[in-house]
Amino acid sequence: MQVHCSSLSRITFFSDRAIPSSNIDLHYAHCFRNLKKCKICGDMVPKKHAEEHFLNTHAPVACSLCSETMEREILAVHKGENCPQRIVTCEFCEFPLPAVDLAEHQEVCGNRTELCHMCNRYIRLRERYNHESRCTGLPDTTVESSRDVRAPERRQPQGPQRRQPQDFSRKRLIFTIAITGIAVLLGSFLFQKKTEDSQVH
Repeated sequence: MQVHCSSLSRITFFSDRAIPSSNIDLHYAHCFRNLKKCKICGDMVPKKHAEEHFLNTHAPVACSLCSETMEREILAVHKGENCPQRIVTCEFCEFPLPAVDLAEHQEVCGNRTELCHMCNRYIRLRERYNHESRCTGLPDTTVESSRDVRAPERRQPQGPQRRQPQDFSRKRLIFTIAITGIAVLLGSFLFQKKTEDSQVH
């Protein structure tokens, strides 16, 4: 007759193997003497490795990017997926920046426009993929745009030309993106320098 060790007592869960019923009492005593239940996660670990288990798994550590304190076990996941200061890239321009600033950056960056060489229309970057999937390659004559490449064919008013509002908005948008990028880089540099200085002291 075989008896599964873990079915008899939680303290023998660490071995998790079938034990002959004639030896179960001896095995139970062995587990009780050599294993210890972690008070944090509940795992059964060898008593001689209990401290090592705590240090490698549950010891509090600070994230070097955002200074948040957490268990060592989840530090790698935090840095890779959850840290607000982890570096990510904009899906529109591939500019690297802290994750906490990504949404605001992409709100501006996604409104930039690029020329579709199939239909000769200027398309917002956030709409580019949907546009490319349904673009017929024919110019859209139902919607006029001052930035349409067919604009020179239109009748030009007499007198000095006035700067189109869209051109001004485009330059202002590019300027805003450039300033945002510079500010993000400087902020990241100063934050990392401050973190390094605090670690040294």
